[in-house]
Amino acid sequence: MSSRSSRSWRRIDGVLLLDKSSGMTSNSALQSARRIYSAAKAGHTGTLDPLASGLLPLCFGEATKFSADLLEAEKTYEAEILFGVTTDTGDAEGAVLQRHLPDFGQADLEAALQRFRGRIHQIPPMYSALKRNGKPLYQLARQGLSVEREAREVTISELRLIDFSGHACRLHVSCSKGTYIRTLAEDIGNVLLCGAHLTALRRTAVGSLTVSEAITLDRLITLSGEDRAQYLREPDTLLQSLPAVHLDDQTTLRFMHGHPVSLTNGTAGLQGKCRVYGDSKLLGLGMADGSGEVKPRRLVCV
Repeated sequence: MSSRSSRSWRRIDGVLLLDKSSGMTSNSALQSARRIYSAAKAGHTGTLDPLASGLLPLCFGEATKFSADLLEAEKTYEAEILFGVTTDTGDAEGAVLQRHLPDFGQADLEAALQRFRGRIHQIPPMYSALKRNGKPLYQLARQGLSVEREAREVTISELRLIDFSGHACRLHVSCSKGTYIRTLAEDIGNVLLCGAHLTALRRTAVGSLTVSEAITLDRLITLSGEDRAQYLREPDTLLQSLPAVHLDDQTTLRFMHGHPVSLTNGTAGLQGKCRVYGDSKLLGLGMADGSGEVKPRRLVCV
């Protein structure tokens, strides 16, 4: 009998802030954490490239219902870039395409960075999980194929130089969903007329969640079951950016049966997504229409 079928899986509801190591896929990290907790149901809030290390929020049980809500959150990274060398993947794992001697100073780099702050357009790389006719672009790229990709608008809210050594630099980047840091590195290198590629990437934050609060798999596996449980956060950890609505016993019952409920005067003008509580317990995700009513969107099993 396989270990998978003989394992005793159990219901666990919560969020784990994992500090993923470089070289591991997000799915491998998820499955390893799932086995450590023997969690019956697990998911993540968006992939982190194998090259990258850092914060990967993982969801177990009822928390998986809200994993998509963190996909829209702003991401923060520390990126290391090498100038003068371009690769076919835009990062250190690719084959070298060209070499040019960098000939610029820190002032030139600062001027180049200014061009990438705010709303910009990026052309997604061929080595990405975006699909064309149902096939991921990276599969086409590995066959030596290249297809036309439309530029996408993304927002870089912060782009700051941490250090610069002449041929390399380290950047702090806060950006919107869908931003490719590899592409940003290449585009900066193109502006500086020498090319560049990403040599290291670490995600330090997803929304209000930070890597300083995360734990590595190596550390997690050494802990007792009781200590591991201390690292599991409540499912509403993923919803903290949303306004909270608290219902009384009567409206709680109606909400949990899938019916819209009327809000109190204090939140009557609320509009958009909200996290809904009854007796201080998370009931689920609601959608307020601004008229004093909130409708259930996703409910938890209590």
